[in-house]
Amino acid sequence: MLFTPLKLGPLELHNRFVHASTYEAMSSPDGAVTDRLLRRYRTLATGDIGLIIPGYMYVHALGRCAPLQVGIERDDRVPGLRRLVETIKRSGSRVAFQLVHAGRQTSPRYIGARPLGPSSTWRDPAYLVKPRAMTEQEIEQVVDAFGEAARRAVEAGVDAVQIQASHGYLVSQFLSPFHNRRRDRWGGSDEGRFRLLREIVLRIRQRAGERTPILVKLNVIDHTPRPGVTPEIAARYAGWLAQLGVDGLELSQGAPTYAFMPLLRGDVPRAELMRALPWHMRIPGWIWLGSLQGKFPLVSAYNMPLVDRIRPHAGGAKVAAMGGLRRLDQMDQIVSEGRADFIALCRPLVRQPHLIKLFRDGRTRTSDCRYCNRCFAAVASHRPVRCHYRR
Repeated sequence: MLFTPLKLGPLELHNRFVHASTYEAMSSPDGAVTDRLLRRYRTLATGDIGLIIPGYMYVHALGRCAPLQVGIERDDRVPGLRRLVETIKRSGSRVAFQLVHAGRQTSPRYIGARPLGPSSTWRDPAYLVKPRAMTEQEIEQVVDAFGEAARRAVEAGVDAVQIQASHGYLVSQFLSPFHNRRRDRWGGSDEGRFRLLREIVLRIRQRAGERTPILVKLNVIDHTPRPGVTPEIAARYAGWLAQLGVDGLELSQGAPTYAFMPLLRGDVPRAELMRALPWHMRIPGWIWLGSLQGKFPLVSAYNMPLVDRIRPHAGGAKVAAMGGLRRLDQMDQIVSEGRADFIALCRPLVRQPHLIKLFRDGRTRTSDCRYCNRCFAAVASHRPVRCHYRR
């Protein structure tokens, strides 16, 4: 089943494998596509991956998440983004761009201003900045920024766009009762908290056209100190997204600044992660990271219980599963049993860019990735993504 074609809306993919969006830390300092980034995707594209989603692209100057992140917030980005699309498509893979706004999950160093959020609650535990609650006008500007970014993506030649609505970024913050304490039409209930994502989907459909598939990356559970998105809420959101005609859902959990280990599982590379922390956080950071050791061991297919909860509510939207998927036979069973339509991989493709081709040719049956998470620690320090595994 993994090597049979399937349609994602009007788009046909030649197999069921997706390269999940992965921050590369390879843009220029001003957010432009670089030759180094093109080389990475040239390599990945020759590995027979059905759909490649490059690293998240910020849609607004105040929505930048990281200093070496690709931007899609201006029209002059389109020529460089077109080079990226052409590089990937040359080898037969399809391309989707993931669109993101950081919201509160960023630093004033990256955006030159105080981060924004749905509400002004408490300081972010990683960036130590209390966000400023967005005005209605600013929310409308963000909706338009996503629509304009989707238009630029289509001009660059993409096959689909994906909205980043998970992992604690702005859309995820609006969806979460933990972050969103608003009492206007953008909060106060599940319907109100869903409104931002709904308006973004509708604006993208308007600007990108009916033939461009819209995908959403959605958290099933946030793991915030007090309840945020839960499986019950996520099921409701998935149903509403299906009613909006969204073509695909990629399901995940956790957030980098509150709960990154439920998202990753495996080892906690404490020494490497310390490099990402400012000096004043290193002592508490060392203690906190040490407390995580051994608490989140790698469990095979650890997201599948969450996927199983959401799948019945997804309607006609195709579902991509991710998280702890290493064995070919297990991936094939998940797809064959209809528990998911696609398999999304991140760290295994950092370790082995040609893994899917190796699967196809019968040269391996499992990924070599050991989930040491040193690749995650590297990009947290804004070093270019690559495998850092060592015995």
